[in-house]
Amino acid sequence: MRRILLLVLTATLVLAGCTENTGDGGGGKSTGTGDKRPTRVDGIPTSTGTFKQKLDVGTVGHREYLLTVPPKLTKGRWEDGKPAKPLPLVLALHGGLSNMSQFRSLSGFDKVADDKGFLVAYPDGFMTTWNAGDCCGAAKIGNVDDVAFLSKLIDKLTGAGLADRERVYVTGFSNGAGMAYRMACERPGKVAGIGVVEGALVTSCDPDRPVSAMIFHGTADRSVPFNGGGRRDVNDSRGFPPVSKAVEFWRERGELPPVRQTAGTMGGAPSGTQCNTTGKGSQGAQVTFCKIVGGTHRWPGGASRMLWDFFSGHSRG
Repeated sequence: MRRILLLVLTATLVLAGCTENTGDGGGGKSTGTGDKRPTRVDGIPTSTGTFKQKLDVGTVGHREYLLTVPPKLTKGRWEDGKPAKPLPLVLALHGGLSNMSQFRSLSGFDKVADDKGFLVAYPDGFMTTWNAGDCCGAAKIGNVDDVAFLSKLIDKLTGAGLADRERVYVTGFSNGAGMAYRMACERPGKVAGIGVVEGALVTSCDPDRPVSAMIFHGTADRSVPFNGGGRRDVNDSRGFPPVSKAVEFWRERGELPPVRQTAGTMGGAPSGTQCNTTGKGSQGAQVTFCKIVGGTHRWPGGASRMLWDFFSGHSRG
């Protein structure tokens, strides 16, 4: 009987240790310092894979996110228990009535991250929504401070020395795209660039510095209409502003020329995509707008790789 209890206890501990790892994990090295890679830094796994993490935000309960760690971090050079060169970080925000796991699958960012060598964090919204200002749902109605949550997540990963604070990017779909706008509006000092897919700027916005933005929008989107309209939220009958409002806002804030210059061949762009850009301004900011002719309210194929190509050309320095 004693032997059976020991076996059960051992099995329970093994299973408990696996609950946070949703990827292949890889083999961890010594937890020492020097040039050896620790298995965790500030509680964050360093093995290759995708891991479910919790973050204390100072309120009742906690917030959760998935973190995808690419081989470049695991196999790279380490000094004194931290990467010699921290990696770029992309925060990928799901749409309304979705979650972090679904967006991980939908966006396909993991493959791009493994290929190009950057961290991806997929945070979970509050009751499947984000408080993007005038939208959406439970997060807005409950006045959830998602800006503070995402800021603390950025600080957690950069403070651990895993992510480069000068190369943090926020992207999202629909309600998550609106949240990306809000982060750029309220925390421009933390964000080098944003990627917006089928979203609207529905928050007051007065950043003290320009932020680079890549914006995708389909002309046949009925949920967030290309030319404005629709319904902003369940308890707000006002329509969404047109996508041109956001394009012009970020262009003017960066003191950039009109969006006229063809962005060139965009690898992986869905059929009917027309991308134009301002080019980089004197402060390094840039706005690229990709109109998807006939595109509906969906994440476009190839968007994740295109977004990374855009992000990789901008830093916050």
